[in-house]
Order: sequence, then structure tokens, then C-alpha cells
Amino acid sequence: MDLETARDRLFKHLSWEIRDKRVVEAMRKVPRELFTPPAQRQFAYDDRPLSIGYGQTISQPYIVAMMIEALDLKETDKVLELGTGSGYVAAILGELADEVVSVEIVPELADYAQGILSDLGYRNVEIHLVPKSTLGWMQDAPYDAILVSAGAPSVPQMLLGQLKWNGRLVIPVGSRWQQELMKITRLPEGDRVENLGACYFVPLIGEDAWNS
Repeated sequence: MDLETARDRLFKHLSWEIRDKRVVEAMRKVPRELFTPPAQRQFAYDDRPLSIGYGQTISQPYIVAMMIEALDLKETDKVLELGTGSGYVAAILGELADEVVSVEIVPELADYAQGILSDLGYRNVEIHLVPKSTLGWMQDAPYDAILVSAGAPSVPQMLLGQLKWNGRLVIPVGSRWQQELMKITRLPEGDRVENLGACYFVPLIGEDAWNS
């Protein structure tokens, strides 16, 4: 199947499954094949994760759409992403939000993502290389929304502290092998927690998460 046919099939599927059509249209604008290693590009519009090297993956499009939909983004929002990878999700966030800050612990991936995002003209997306011990990017906190593209053993309090009131955190939580996708809304009267369903992500490394 050629890329264009596979692309049409994927977005027809996403249009059925995702209620927020802004998310689907934002994803349609982002050429996933450019964020995929050359050996994997023939599979760029399959609805599944793909390896991008360094033990990391580019996430399944449906899961990406579901996570971003759960963030309830406004055009004026400032968003933090943990786990830049090749930059695919950061690009989609850049279509929907005013400002995107994305952090990555693998230097080669941070460099690649910065290059492709710059080439595609995403001036509202910043990529930062961070130490493995660091969760988030305090310098630009607080954020309206935080998306975590890696699984944590529990909800990191360090990330909740980087949210504004009424801010939303979407994060996989569970074991290294299976997680539940959680949405936490930070409220003065107490955080609201919603379970969005089962998922699987690579482990989130850092303080308040996995050690390695």
C-alpha cells in the first residue's frame, strides 16, 4: 500500500474515533513519515508505534490523538511535553497551542527533532535536552497542559507542581510493561483523576519516576 492510501485510511479511522476534529486536522497537517527513520517510512501511516532507535518509539497515532484530545487545548495554551522523541507529537501540539516546550534525554533525538521542526517552520516549539534526573522544565512553568509520552510508576508530584490551576496532565501510569492512561486536572479543591484506558509506553526516567 502506498503512503497516500495508507494516510487516507488512517485519517478516516481517526475521524470516526476522535470527537475533537481539531486534533485530527492538526495531525493531518503533520507528515508523520518525516519523523520516522527511513527504514520505517513505508509504515508511517500504520496505526501502531514504530521504533526510532535508542530504545524509543514514535507513538501509535490513535493513542497520540486520544492523549492530545484529553488535554482540551486552547489556542492560547502553553504546553509541556516530556519525551520529544523524533518530534512528531511536539509538531501536532504546535498546531494546536500557542507555545510548546518539549524535553528529551537522548541527545541524538533532541537534535533530530530540533532540525525537522525547524525545517517545517514550527517557531512556537522549543526543544530542550535535559539530564535523566530532571522531570519537566521548571524555567517556563506553570503550564496549561502537560503531556507525558512515557510511562511512570505513579503520578509525579513534580509535574503536578508545574501545572496552573485547572491545568491538565495526561500520563501513562503503571508497571514497565503495561500502564493506564490517566488524566489529572489540578483543582484547588483537589485533583480530579480520570482513567482513559490501558496503554503501553517506554519508561519515564527521572526523579519521581523510574531510575533507569
